[in-house]
Amino acid sequence: MTTERIGPPLIADEREMLRAFLDFHRATLAVKCEGLTDEELRRQSSPPSTLSLLGLVRHMAEVERNWFRRVIGGEDVPLVWSETGDYQEAYDARTAGASEAFEAWRREVEHARRIEREAGSLDVVAHNPRWGEDVSLRLVMLHMMHEYARHNGHADLLREAVDGAVGV
Repeated sequence: MTTERIGPPLIADEREMLRAFLDFHRATLAVKCEGLTDEELRRQSSPPSTLSLLGLVRHMAEVERNWFRRVIGGEDVPLVWSETGDYQEAYDARTAGASEAFEAWRREVEHARRIEREAGSLDVVAHNPRWGEDVSLRLVMLHMMHEYARHNGHADLLREAVDGAVGV
């Protein structure tokens, strides 16, 4: 499957701009993983780090789930890959399958999009128990862009180490 990565608009209102930039970053992660086998996606290609492209996909599924469903949506759902609430478990993709990871990630992205669309405004406030603070949907959208941008930088290096691909 080829991912369509659409550049964000140059002129738009705040909410549309945030949506577009977040979707651009989501698509970037997918593009970085395209064309690789399960084994290549699991490859821990920057020793001594155990990080892999598939671990990043699993981690971002957890992050999407936490911020949108658990925090903004107020849903009482566990993490996808950890019964103890340890976000780090998602990074361990040594025995993971790509189809399961991508399915979970895409599902969480769709939940996130729905929750954001249904929110009355970016000023919607919810409590983040992990931080012990209230947060706005605006902060969540910005935080998610930061999270993807940081991890997409990791994905650049991981992908290059797997097969030499750069600039995708």
